[in-house]
Amino acid sequence: MTGIQPTVGVAHVNLMPRSEIARRERDKLIRLWAWIVLGAVVVVLLVIAVSLVTKLFADQRLAAEQARTSTLQSEIGGLGEVSDALDTQAELTDYRSEAMSTDLEWAPALGEITDALPAGTSLTGFDLGVGDAPTGEGDPAEQPGLTGVVSLESPSPLELPEIVRTLRGVDGILFVDGQSVTGDRSRGDSYAYEVTLQFDQTVYTGAYANEEDGQR
Repeated sequence: MTGIQPTVGVAHVNLMPRSEIARRERDKLIRLWAWIVLGAVVVVLLVIAVSLVTKLFADQRLAAEQARTSTLQSEIGGLGEVSDALDTQAELTDYRSEAMSTDLEWAPALGEITDALPAGTSLTGFDLGVGDAPTGEGDPAEQPGLTGVVSLESPSPLELPEIVRTLRGVDGILFVDGQSVTGDRSRGDSYAYEVTLQFDQTVYTGAYANEEDGQR
């Protein structure tokens, strides 16, 4: 005879008091929160540690940049003194160039006059005033320079117009005009002449012109 045999299971009865079960659940929950809190503390400590390390490196970089800035400022301060010295030198050079712009060599200029005079005639004096300073524009041979009076002397009378014509042919002279002729019997046969003349700017040496003046 066949039939279904009922399976008989083993009965389990939980005899643990409900209060104990509740306590264990609380303990499990407490441990879970303890781990959560511990994890949060660890994360916070790691963030703080990373922040401290980052700040340490930032402070080191800042100190290095401050030291570099201090060094650069010291160097710039030194360069400032050099710059001031160069500016002063440039100002003095410009002043000298302006003050000495009408510099000329007297011996060659006056030598041109004496060489052109008739035989026996000598240059006895001159009174020349400072002329216009070079501007770097136009032809120097056409620009007025020193102007004044030269005194001449000869043992025999000369025609003043002849002297004027002679001096007009001298290089570096822009204008000539006769003023007076006088005889000095106290010195024997001696005749004095005064002639107004004006040099052009080719007689200036240009020895003190700075580079900018030379390039204009």
